[in-house]
Amino acid sequence: MTSDHSGPDRPVLAPQTLMRALEQSHEVKEKVEVCADELGTANQAVKAKIAGGATTLPAREALEDSQTVEIKVQAFAGDLHEVTDTLAQGIDDLKDVEAALMQSREALIESEAALAVSQQGEKKARFEGMHDPRTGLPNRTLFDDRLAQAISLAERHGWTLAVMFLDLDHFKAVNDAHGHAAGDRVLEEIARRLIEHCRDEDSVCRNGGDEFLYLLMNPQGRENIERVASMVLANLGAPIDMDDLQLIITPSIGIALYPEHGGTPEQLIRLADAAMYRAKRTGSGFAIADAAGQ
Repeated sequence: MTSDHSGPDRPVLAPQTLMRALEQSHEVKEKVEVCADELGTANQAVKAKIAGGATTLPAREALEDSQTVEIKVQAFAGDLHEVTDTLAQGIDDLKDVEAALMQSREALIESEAALAVSQQGEKKARFEGMHDPRTGLPNRTLFDDRLAQAISLAERHGWTLAVMFLDLDHFKAVNDAHGHAAGDRVLEEIARRLIEHCRDEDSVCRNGGDEFLYLLMNPQGRENIERVASMVLANLGAPIDMDDLQLIITPSIGIALYPEHGGTPEQLIRLADAAMYRAKRTGSGFAIADAAGQ
């Protein structure tokens, strides 16, 4: 931080300076009181002499009293001048302190603004690093992390988990016939529908391309898992209106269960992927991995 004053910086000692000025003012006050007492005593002495019949005072005594008073008055004047200088110095120091505080406040405001921008940038970077830019869904990295945490919870509480691997049927034909912009809009709509029907405790992600992953937390038996899979098929298979087009996109779904089919994210996703290809080959809509991991 730099000062606006020219010349060498002087130390900011405003509190000490003002304390010294107060001490000096008390000293001057005490001296004035002493002088007043002395003058009062001298005055009483003169009155006593006059009352005793004296009409004149000795010249030497009068001169000495006058000189004594003059010296004390000059000393008071010097003390008061010193107090005035000290207070002026204190005022200047206070102005320096005020200016320094103002600069510090401005610097703090700038630092807080820069920190807020930095935190927003970091938050945005973290979000972008964990989410798919096209659909806004969690990406595979975030899904793997959530699946690993879900497995830890399931192991502690004795829960089951279901991992569904979704692949859109004939999606390449949409891109070829209507362009990649149309394909992107299809992906965005599929993502919206998945989120719309996903429970708070469950997770969905875009695995890449036209693939999606869906995690069911503690689904309470195969019947419930199959019900959710059927619901997903119906929701995603509903017509997609796009300008003057109406597209119907159906997914194939493979399902792997924890702990029945595997105990790691990699195992569950791999087996769900294999079951998805079986569902695609047979046209069954969805398939659950069997004991052999097919």
